[in-house]
Amino acid sequence: MKVGLSYSRCVYDIVKGHINEEEVLVVIARTNFDPTDDNQWNEIWGNYVFSEWHGYDYFNKEHNDLFRNVTLSLYNNGKLHQPRKFGAHPYRRSEYWLETVLVSEDLEKNAAAKKAWDHFQMISRLTNISLDKEYK
Repeated sequence: MKVGLSYSRCVYDIVKGHINEEEVLVVIARTNFDPTDDNQWNEIWGNYVFSEWHGYDYFNKEHNDLFRNVTLSLYNNGKLHQPRKFGAHPYRRSEYWLETVLVSEDLEKNAAAKKAWDHFQMISRLTNISLDKEYK
């Protein structure tokens, strides 16, 4: 599963076919908009088609629909998280796709997975990544 850290770059990768939307767990965006609102969508479309979504024409309805449909699919499936809606202000990162493995209740039964998880926790502490202490 993939976690995206940039709305514009992640949606672009999905539209281009570089990433399958089924592989996406969530896109954590730096945006604050409602893609179902035509005015808000038109503002997003206008901003990104000229700066991030290279090779697509602002006046081409099919191009507009490609990006909006991916956006709406992420939004309607609960895969578009916008921290700015809640007062957070994430910064733009150079990396924008993270690979993740969802750890199940069977972690304790799988010695190799448990060891890998424990190593990840140790490394994350060394690199100052904040972990949820209750997450097992």
